[in-house]
Amino acid sequence: MNKILIAYVSRAGTTQKMAEYLAEGCRMSGHEVTAVKTSQLKDEKDLAGYDGFLFGCPTYHKDITNSMKQFLFLVEKANLTGKIGGAFGSHTHSGEAAPMVFETMQHVFKMDVVDLGPLNLTESLMQTNEGLKACHQYSKALTDKFSR
Repeated sequence: MNKILIAYVSRAGTTQKMAEYLAEGCRMSGHEVTAVKTSQLKDEKDLAGYDGFLFGCPTYHKDITNSMKQFLFLVEKANLTGKIGGAFGSHTHSGEAAPMVFETMQHVFKMDVVDLGPLNLTESLMQTNEGLKACHQYSKALTDKFSR
């Protein structure tokens, strides 16, 4: 069993709902999951002991939130090179945040990211079963990387 950390920022609750669905999907695959808001992680030691990471952020004014930017600086200190990871986020119309976080994980942190790219869902889709299914599929793509 691998340990997965899901750290997220949520302004309206939609990205938190995604985090909960992702956690559920990872648990269904037999993994231990901790899902927390980024504000609960105070230093790089809080990232120790995990095998996989999912970072989530909503798009806010075509950007990631300031709190996610600060969190990514903390993550950089943790040296997650080669760790399995993925990024997710919700948006109403533009959706820049999840790809920004994903690219940071891939190119700056040198993580082994999910082949699907970032999970980027509209808030309206998250109010349907399709949103739940998309989160579960993304969880499966992440957890499948452990068996490679």
